[in-house]
Amino acid sequence: MLPKAFRARMENMLGGHSDEFFQTFDAPAWHGLRINPLKNGAKKIPGQWAICGLSPVPWASDAYYYPDVPVTEENAFRPGRHPYHEAGAYYIQEPSAMAAAPCLEVEEGDIVLDLCAAPGGKSTQLAGALHGTGLLVSNEINPSRAKTLSGNIERMGIQNALVFSETPQRLAAALPGFFDKILVDAPCSGEGMFRKNEDACGEWSPENVQLCAQRQDMVLDCAAELLCPRGRITYSTCTFAPEEDEGAITRFLSRHPEFHIVPAEKKEGFSDADPSFYPGAPEEIRGAIRIWPQKAKGEGHFIAVLERDGQEGNLPPEKRLSSSRFQKGVSLSACPPLKEFLESTLDPGCSLLKSGILEGKHLLAFGDQWYLMPEHMPSLKGLKALRPGLHLGTLKKGRFEPSHALALALSPEDVLRSVDLPSGVFPESRGDEDPSVFTAKRYLKGETTRLSGGQSIANGWTLVATGGMSLGWGKIAGGTLKNHYPKGLRQ
Repeated sequence: MLPKAFRARMENMLGGHSDEFFQTFDAPAWHGLRINPLKNGAKKIPGQWAICGLSPVPWASDAYYYPDVPVTEENAFRPGRHPYHEAGAYYIQEPSAMAAAPCLEVEEGDIVLDLCAAPGGKSTQLAGALHGTGLLVSNEINPSRAKTLSGNIERMGIQNALVFSETPQRLAAALPGFFDKILVDAPCSGEGMFRKNEDACGEWSPENVQLCAQRQDMVLDCAAELLCPRGRITYSTCTFAPEEDEGAITRFLSRHPEFHIVPAEKKEGFSDADPSFYPGAPEEIRGAIRIWPQKAKGEGHFIAVLERDGQEGNLPPEKRLSSSRFQKGVSLSACPPLKEFLESTLDPGCSLLKSGILEGKHLLAFGDQWYLMPEHMPSLKGLKALRPGLHLGTLKKGRFEPSHALALALSPEDVLRSVDLPSGVFPESRGDEDPSVFTAKRYLKGETTRLSGGQSIANGWTLVATGGMSLGWGKIAGGTLKNHYPKGLRQ
């Protein structure tokens, strides 16, 4: 049951078109997944899975709708349970939620902030646009949600990201004017998710809408402090409430006249924002986007793009903060076992080795934990960092044990030893796979196997992959592939 006050407001906003809007709440929700461009083998998946009825999402690259029904009586298509999902080949994401990140127009080398980032769909989309260059800072104030965010950053094999769990105010105080692009996917009343989430409907109230609007004002003000001259902010919500949409932008522009709205490209199914929805809204608010579920194949969304005025050129990242606000690295000589692991496991052409890691550049140590810092990494002092770069692994009693994050950030071409396993799951498998064949499905359960007669691989750390995409580590000893998939992730 939709709240009466919500229904009355939407009838007032939509007039004679409200019946069509309300009918969408009785229709099934749309489901989507977005291919990860950081995984070399992921591009083949749409063609490989054509039998499953994937169709393109028109407003995001490499994004597809998929059916939420069994494909056949014998096999059900469940992308969230497929080994490719654990390999970070794609991110399952509500289709409308894929529309905001492209509006930020991230370019390679940008310094990018996702200020309200959990669970990570938009952050992983931004990381794909960066292609391993520049810096991505993903922040989530809620600690438990920040852990989920960090896990998704890891699963997608992202090397150039930091994950913080901070308030927007503390980030703004620590990193003023540091970022080229900022995504503010603001916490909101969630009206656009009523069809998917009954809890959001039950928790709704007019009072909560007002509280959300006040919080959004604060978050946007912090984003303005964090943004460099001529930088861009993309603001998005999953609500229909004018106070949180047109109203949030109208109030922001009144507080920050140095900003203007950039008209966003209207893709198939998108509508203009409406200045009549909020008193005093400027006519230029029509440049923002509303996604209505009766017009587009997705849930409700609002997106506005803001740019700061100014003629001066941007300072290079290393000049935007004082030198004391950048993190200092440590030398690889402090951890000989790490150097030995890198040289004995990675191919000489691996991008990690080309980054200067063997020369001791960009390394960070927290006790026995070792990380590879992204370029332009700010100081962590006084900030709660869950993921200070790419976790390389742990020093244990004089030996180095590589992390699961490192495995997912590598490809079979990056290492000297790798094993590629068949998935063992539909649609690659039709239920008639040979039980004697060791599959990715069995690896994810934690099983160990003897290598088949045709496989001759030297002892040592070995990257386990499926479909050309890494799943985790194994260790070969005497012809046996010992399973090092994390116990907490086993299926």
